[in-house]
Amino acid sequence: MAFDALASRALDTASARGAQYADIRFEVSRTERIEVRNGIVATLSDATSRGYGVRALVDGAWGFAASSDLTEGGLDHAAARAVEIARAGAEIASRKFGSPPAIAYKDRFATPMLQDPEGIPLGVRVNLLLEAEKLLHIDNQISVGRAWLDLWRTEKVFYSTIGSRIEQSIAQTGSGLQAMAVGNGDMQTRTFPGDIGLYKAGGWEVIEEAKLRENAQRIAEQAVQLLTAPQCPSGEFDIILGGSQMSLQIHESCGHPAELDRVMGWEANFSGVSFLEIDQLNELKYGSDQVTIVIDNTIPEGLATVGYDDEGTKSTVSDIIRDGMLVGYEMSNDTARAIGRESNACVRAQGWEFVPMIRMCNLNLLPGTTPFENLFDDVKDGIYMESNRSWSIDDHRLNFQFGCEIAWEVKHGKRGRMLKNPTYAGVTPTFWNSCDAVADKNSWNAWGTPNCGKGEPMQTGRTAQCAAPTRFRKVRVGVGYDG
Repeated sequence: MAFDALASRALDTASARGAQYADIRFEVSRTERIEVRNGIVATLSDATSRGYGVRALVDGAWGFAASSDLTEGGLDHAAARAVEIARAGAEIASRKFGSPPAIAYKDRFATPMLQDPEGIPLGVRVNLLLEAEKLLHIDNQISVGRAWLDLWRTEKVFYSTIGSRIEQSIAQTGSGLQAMAVGNGDMQTRTFPGDIGLYKAGGWEVIEEAKLRENAQRIAEQAVQLLTAPQCPSGEFDIILGGSQMSLQIHESCGHPAELDRVMGWEANFSGVSFLEIDQLNELKYGSDQVTIVIDNTIPEGLATVGYDDEGTKSTVSDIIRDGMLVGYEMSNDTARAIGRESNACVRAQGWEFVPMIRMCNLNLLPGTTPFENLFDDVKDGIYMESNRSWSIDDHRLNFQFGCEIAWEVKHGKRGRMLKNPTYAGVTPTFWNSCDAVADKNSWNAWGTPNCGKGEPMQTGRTAQCAAPTRFRKVRVGVGYDG
């Protein structure tokens, strides 16, 4: 994309108006969604959005403005507006943290793809979903069948007054299916893969990896079986959580509390603040020795993988929790500098029209050494749960209760009868310290979350939580359990 002259115009205007630093991010994003419901193509959408966002720094305060007007007048207006907002902020700010980035980059990044979805005819994409959804209807108790896919392609170029020019082509892909069964005075749902589908960085190969047609009948059978399955008991049990449920557990009880803007009190409007404090770094035993969680925005299949974040910082790998100890946060340039560290490239914007802010990216629980089937071996009385159905967590990310679509009883190391409506609850550090085994890399997967919300006005982010099935001891199970 040839935006060089346009970028120069905007950055020159911002500098002339008094900005000590400015950057501009041009984006062209395309979104495609197809959904089939009960044999009908219910959604077929293809949308493209183009525009740019300008950030300006004045006396330690930031301003932001966005526009889709690529004329000289439009560029001048957006750049001047960003400076105006920054100057107004500087006049009222009690503390001014803003500083220019330290390093300029000139680079290109493109998501690795085996097969570009644009080369797959529309008819092939639709027929895949029609065929997969049809296979869900194994019984007249399946009242609703759904199958869907999402394709995102973002082309962006970032420029700054310190000389950055970063061009990126990002491809993100996902699909899933769901069966809803009604009968016996009950309603049960099974979703696959995981609880929202399989979402990763990449091309059509991500759709093929999901194997929707191959798993549709099995998932529908489980939905029907759940109608007559016994209720999950209440009490204190050892539990094993499937990989996609672990993704949600990491997301809600580790990812959001470790966003440094929440920790510093800068973000509280959406999803609350954090129980963490800066002086807990290298002091808080967040989890057991088996728990190591890292930010890795370089992993090829991670839904949040990019070459550079929206501040122009190069993607990297850094620790949040190492051997159970809290050792890091998700950071921006300014928040990292405030605690004497360097940014780990966790700043993103939903699109060109949104201000960049700290976002959860690829937050990964490193695999252990135990094969998945051996997680059950020394569980005398436990429950194995899969696929999130509901979640609730307080506004400090401390007390939580999650429900899953399906569970199985575990007796003396063996998985037994199916159970419905399983729930479990805990307090974040206590729960993570009860972890005593993480399955090995053979069952480790990059589970993507395409709809993480944050901010006011809210922005939707695409994150990933790579995880394998994991075992926890003596967990509160069941809504009615009193402890």
